Amino acid sequence: MEEIEVPTEHLHETIHEKVGEAGWFRYVAISTALMAVFAAFSSLMAGHHSNEALIDQIKASDQWSYFQAKGIKGEIKKLQANNGMADASAVGKYAQEQEEIKKSAEEAEHSSVSHLEKHVTLARSVTLFQIAIAISAIAILMKRKSLWLSSLVISLVGLVFFIMGLL
Repeated sequence: MEEIEVPTEHLHETIHEKVGEAGWFRYVAISTALMAVFAAFSSLMAGHHSNEALIDQIKASDQWSYFQAKGIKGEIKKLQANNGMADASAVGKYAQEQEEIKKSAEEAEHSSVSHLEKHVTLARSVTLFQIAIAISAIAILMKRKSLWLSSLVISLVGLVFFIMGLL
């Protein structure tokens, strides 16, 4: 009885090729998972800064309303003082209080703008990470390492925006 000969010369090469592909896919999976983690952190921080910007803007608005109320009271006191119905020294008190309130309102506005700038930077980071994740998925489907490498580059740019948003 004759033995059946199985051609194994290409089998060894095919096995090494498939193992190489599997290794590459593992790196894509790990890098994509890291991209998703950074996207989640960026999104969380962007939301935080958006909320803080809104809170600070509300505080500024409240302070400006208070500023206007003090101005109205000051004008009333001024009219009363002109008519001899009140002490003129109270008019200066309202102007001094208005200056303190104005400073507080401007600080809250500045803080709001700062938080909003960080929000925008972090939102850009989220967008870049999401694009990189999509390109990684396409890289696996199309088995194109160049697409995966481009997703890594995009992720690095997203990481730069993430770090800028934290500073």
